[in-house]
Amino acid sequence: MELRILPGNVANMIAAGEVVQRPASVVKELLENAVDAGADQITVVVLDAGRTLVQVIDNGCGMNPDDAVLCFERHATSKIATAEDLEAIATFGFRGEALASIAAVADVTLRTRRAGDEVGVEVEFSASQHLATRETSCPQGSSFAVRNLFYNVPARRKFLKSDNVELKHIIEEFTRVALTRPDIAFTLTHNKKDLFVLRKAQSLKFRIQDLMGTTVAGELVDVSAETSVMRMSGFVGRPDTARKTLGNQFFFVNGRYFRSAYLHKAVKKAYENLMPEDLNPSYFLYLEVDPHSIDVNIHPTKTEIKFEEDNVIFQIIYACIKETLGRSSFAASLDFEAAADEMPVIGKHFDEYRPVSSPAAPVDPDYNPFEPDAPREPRTAFASADYSNFVDKRQDYGKLFEESTLPTHQLIVLQGKYIVTQGRSGLMTVHIRRAWERVLFERFRTSLAAAGHVSQAALFPVPVEVGPANVPLFEENAAMLSSMGFDIQPFGPGTVVVNGVPEGFSAEAGKVEVLVGDLLLILSDGHSSLQGVLENNLAEKFARAAAGGMREVTSPTEAGRLVDALMNTSNPEQTPSGKRILTFQSIVDIDKLF
Repeated sequence: MELRILPGNVANMIAAGEVVQRPASVVKELLENAVDAGADQITVVVLDAGRTLVQVIDNGCGMNPDDAVLCFERHATSKIATAEDLEAIATFGFRGEALASIAAVADVTLRTRRAGDEVGVEVEFSASQHLATRETSCPQGSSFAVRNLFYNVPARRKFLKSDNVELKHIIEEFTRVALTRPDIAFTLTHNKKDLFVLRKAQSLKFRIQDLMGTTVAGELVDVSAETSVMRMSGFVGRPDTARKTLGNQFFFVNGRYFRSAYLHKAVKKAYENLMPEDLNPSYFLYLEVDPHSIDVNIHPTKTEIKFEEDNVIFQIIYACIKETLGRSSFAASLDFEAAADEMPVIGKHFDEYRPVSSPAAPVDPDYNPFEPDAPREPRTAFASADYSNFVDKRQDYGKLFEESTLPTHQLIVLQGKYIVTQGRSGLMTVHIRRAWERVLFERFRTSLAAAGHVSQAALFPVPVEVGPANVPLFEENAAMLSSMGFDIQPFGPGTVVVNGVPEGFSAEAGKVEVLVGDLLLILSDGHSSLQGVLENNLAEKFARAAAGGMREVTSPTEAGRLVDALMNTSNPEQTPSGKRILTFQSIVDIDKLF
């Protein structure tokens, strides 16, 4: 086996595989360079979600002609000179790999000029090859134009997602940098349309409002702490505004965005007993530590950081947020409905208590008063399902009911959670939410395959803030959502408006907001499986999320309709994920209880 040194262009392409994963990676690296250059006005221009063009223009310090060429060489950097410099990094870029990596997989044109120079310089690179250098007239600062990304790596280009997904990632990177510097004006343009025009902000709170919207900004409270280990400032969301989706969770250290599942747990721990465990609060936390106490050089994209005393950082974040929430008088809200259920309904005059029930009148919703000569049998629960046949197919339970239908007065709705009905052989109990999950799963699966589900218009359109990065997801999946009965349209840079929901869903604003959050969680997963498997997976996720958004079952008539629909499904006994929907108790089992 013969060893050899890789050619420079091949080494750069290997580095590009780590640094340049998608168009958003180019946006991130060029934005960070612009900030490091001292710019106070930065413009990002994107065409076709970055496939055709990513251009970043700044009014920073600019470069001389020699540096304009040298910056594309691997490990060319002005940030570090010795190993000791790695221990005190205070800028975004420092390794000198970004521009070399970008130039290895795209066509790059740099136009730059320093403040004191009369003319600027234009440099062209492609596939790591220096093509040309020429004088040019240009404003102070730098303009990097990256065209035809991955043109020489077809496999990488093929695995890029849709334009809306790639644009979502670009907006995320743009947001992360913009949140670090409210003193810089930022603009993001996609296909000649301005997505963001951010003026210099007076404070971080105003920058958050400009990026996320007034609703998100209005949900935040200030946090701050100062210890010998670190200084922390920023904002956290009120517990009652927590959401299922991740999206407004940001950590910054010394002005640099980073991810940390460990510190995220510290935040979640501070919210214990104030919100359900499956929800996530918003937070924008800015940490300042001694640069010597962190290592930012552990990941090619520099989004992970190692702290020297991470357990101490954990405790400070937890204690600070916990104290802030307590000082702001946030406490777990009382569930008055649950409390009422626990209150005794019978006092000391037990003998005076008598159960009261309203008489059940048969109702035929299909009756047409203009066709009196067409007699119909009153429709009752299970009328659309041959329940005796259903039970016959499941001999384990035996034939519990002699009739194929049951009158609605034999159906009891228990605390809105269960439907209980009697038969000659015992009792059947149906879990309402899980029953809806099975019914909705089969409806959605049919709709996805046939593209035709009934939508009911909301009385008033419901606007829901989802964040600028998530609006493209609803645009990309508009046809699929429409086939399932959802009418959701973009409404501003970070908001969608819900004009309609599938038939049977609640159109109340609160439930619609929860439903949109669930949809966002599903759409964010990404899907690449075969069509049939994809339809099943999507239908299962939508059904699980949507089951809680259905109108509440409160009457025997509504209970009968749900049970009818359940018995018409392919498997009334289990949810798509295999959870039990209904149970039977025979008379023998009931006798054993006494």
